[in-house]
Amino acid sequence: MKSIKTLACAALLAAGMHAAQAAEPVQYNVVELQAGADREVANDLISAVLYTEHNDPNAQTVANAVNRALTEGLRVAKDYPAVKARSGNNQTTPVYGGSSASSTRATQLQGWRGRGEIRLESRDFAAAAALIGKLQAGGLQLGGISFGVAPETRKKAEDELIGEAIAAFKSRAELVKGAMGGKGYKIQRISLNTGYSGPPVPRMMAMAKSADFAPPPVEGGGSTVNVQVNGAVEVQ
Repeated sequence: MKSIKTLACAALLAAGMHAAQAAEPVQYNVVELQAGADREVANDLISAVLYTEHNDPNAQTVANAVNRALTEGLRVAKDYPAVKARSGNNQTTPVYGGSSASSTRATQLQGWRGRGEIRLESRDFAAAAALIGKLQAGGLQLGGISFGVAPETRKKAEDELIGEAIAAFKSRAELVKGAMGGKGYKIQRISLNTGYSGPPVPRMMAMAKSADFAPPPVEGGGSTVNVQVNGAVEVQ
């Protein structure tokens, strides 16, 4: 009785596998394709880091000096509503030193060093440059300036490039169809990937050591936004 049941189950399993294979036709002449579209977009977002550093034998003195400088910097930034200002890294670290002749003295605590940052971001380059100059005049140092594409600007460019990228994919599919002597093609699968490459790190501003701290020169340049299409087509 058990052998009869076993044979019946095997027959049902074989029938099910055969039906599944029949329901999924074998695919031939499947070709992997890649295409894309890119566009140069003007950078419309400026970011900057300004910082203050203090050294003192007393940790509390260092922390207070850093905090006062940052508090004053953020207060000044409120006069520039077009610029977003926020606190960045803020840390106080021990400074060790001593005579190199004595390993014990070489690890003695010599004092404390504090460093704090203010980070700026804006789509108004002129306002950001004016604020940077004002903060430098107040004692903060310019750590660097970078440029990029605002998220909403990048999304708009990507949305416009999607159609171009898919059109390029279909154009390549037509070329493959002709090269293989096919009558048509069927897209088996397709995926979209977006990319963004910004400008190189900008040159540091020599203005950081100037006497009058005039607003630094800002020229945003451009970045490349791209959309890549990957997929497979079956030539018929």
